[in-house]
Order: sequence, then C-alpha cells, then structure tokens
Amino acid sequence: MYSSLIGKIEKALRYAMEPHQVSIHQLLATFRRDHSEYDVAYVDGKWQCTCAFFEGYTTCSHTMALQRTLGMMVPEELPTRVPPGPAVHKKSCSGLQS
Repeated sequence: MYSSLIGKIEKALRYAMEPHQVSIHQLLATFRRDHSEYDVAYVDGKWQCTCAFFEGYTTCSHTMALQRTLGMMVPEELPTRVPPGPAVHKKSCSGLQS
C-alpha cells in the first residue's frame, strides 16, 4: 500500500548516513538571538555574513557554526587575509603545557 513511500524513507536514511555524497553549492541562513539577527550566505565557495566581526576577519561564529554543522558537505575555507589586531599570546593553565 505505502511501499513506495517506505522505499523513499529507507533511501533517505541511507543518504543521511553518507553525508560525503552531498555537496552544498549555495545556502542562505539567518541566525536570530535575543536582540540581533544576522544573515549568512554560502555562494560560489565563499561565506558571507552581515555581522560586524565578519567584515574585519572574513569569518565569524555564524559561518563557523554552519561549517561545523554541515561538515564535509561544504568545503572548509581558509580566511583570505590575515586579521588585524594584537598578537595572540599563549597562556599557561594549570595542568596544561603551552
């Protein structure tokens, strides 16, 4: 009776188990927080975000969250330029080697 639908559900489960078979080429998303909203896009292999941090660093928490969520379906992109700002210094924490 519903055998064709059952077959599609089984196929969907197989697809879900093989995310390396999927490539995302274009994506639009919106991050909503208490008092802010940011639009994120992935188009032609490039990330874009409307947050202020992205303007200076060409990456942000919003794009990184989507990269982490989507995994290998979206190629990892390195920042196109070195971000400005102070040098980062390693701090020693108890129990950790620096």
